[in-house]
Amino acid sequence: MGRPSRLGDEDRSDYASALDEVIASPEIRCLLERSGAPADRLRVRGLAAVARTTAAADAEYRRYTALRLRVLGAQGGRRSAGTTPLSGPGDQERPGAGVLAVLGVLTPVLAAVAAATFLVLGYGLRLAGALSALADTLVGAGWFSLVVAAVTALVSVVALYRTAARQSAADAVAVPGPSAAVDAGDVPALAQARQAWLVALRDRGIRPFLLQELAEAAVAAPGAGESRGSRFSSPAFAGPDYSGPGFEGPTPPAPRQPGPGRP
Repeated sequence: MGRPSRLGDEDRSDYASALDEVIASPEIRCLLERSGAPADRLRVRGLAAVARTTAAADAEYRRYTALRLRVLGAQGGRRSAGTTPLSGPGDQERPGAGVLAVLGVLTPVLAAVAAATFLVLGYGLRLAGALSALADTLVGAGWFSLVVAAVTALVSVVALYRTAARQSAADAVAVPGPSAAVDAGDVPALAQARQAWLVALRDRGIRPFLLQELAEAAVAAPGAGESRGSRFSSPAFAGPDYSGPGFEGPTPPAPRQPGPGRP
């Protein structure tokens, strides 16, 4: 079987809740009243014995944690697959991709504005009959700017379409249909595995431990009064050993030594 799994920090709140449920059960409450042990001290002992109690439900806990890692790993893969940066057509990793994308948007706009300005000024001068040479230059520059605006706009539309197509293909490869179905089925299985672990933890781990603790407390405190519940409370004050005085009768007097001249 191997060494029991160590309870993770994310599962300690579930363990504390399961411990509280067992302590609040009618059986444990009745035994607490009989033994006189405080419930808070019993809870402290249950929290301290987490390694001992969780070992009884180690198989269920291993199954639960393995399934949880599997589900979280699948969700993390889908999340990372959908966060590919979109900075330009085919140039997501290039440093200048953002600049190219900005130029691809601004160039058609600026060229169209310049074309409209040049054409209005050029044709205005022609209608006024003044500065014909300048008017012809402005009209030529206006039509050239209009051609540049049309070409750059067409290039930007094609690049945007290619980028969208590549992104859709990458998402389809990163998140296939069968794996998504498996992940959806793992979510209820994860909840069932967690519930099975908690049931095994309460029935095979925490409850037998608490019953044993209460039984030992009852044996350690056979009488009533201050000695009841001493397993869960501070040790009672014990004074110095004292024994009553003995009554062995008066001590016989020492024999008198005969003095000089006395028989």
